Amino acid sequence: MVKNAGTKQISEIANALIDPVLAKRAGINTMLLGMWDEVVGPDYVDCTRPEAIKWPRRSGPDEQFVPGVLTIACEGARALFLAHETDQLIQRLNAVFGFPAVDRVKIVQKPVSAQPRRAARVRPMAPEQQGRLDRMLEQIEDDRLRQALDRLGKAVMTQPDAPRR
Repeated sequence: MVKNAGTKQISEIANALIDPVLAKRAGINTMLLGMWDEVVGPDYVDCTRPEAIKWPRRSGPDEQFVPGVLTIACEGARALFLAHETDQLIQRLNAVFGFPAVDRVKIVQKPVSAQPRRAARVRPMAPEQQGRLDRMLEQIEDDRLRQALDRLGKAVMTQPDAPRR
């Protein structure tokens, strides 16, 4: 993609706005969040997320840099397995940063996965549509299948762009 000198991608603008907030509040940046799946690996990407990196305060400009502590949220019992792999995790994380930014990992157990979405409300059906759906399902003998098909039929037939036949 060829960019003009005056144009910027939306991601560049968003990162410029988000990174200072993340850095101030959690010591992390969008690069770490974007590469988290590579840092933590496929076994833990679905049950972890980086929470914060805390670096010790320096008393003066001459004081040597001290690596920080990465806090990771992890779900349930998988935290125990993750704890056994912290050395590899620290190596991969420091490789991403390009310097020894972290030397310890703190794991906190808490929910990480997105909360299940509530089912969308089904709009009320017109009586003629309900009758048509009932006639279509009357030959289904299995109650659970009929109920599932009834829910599906209502969801499809009450969509704003669903064809009205």
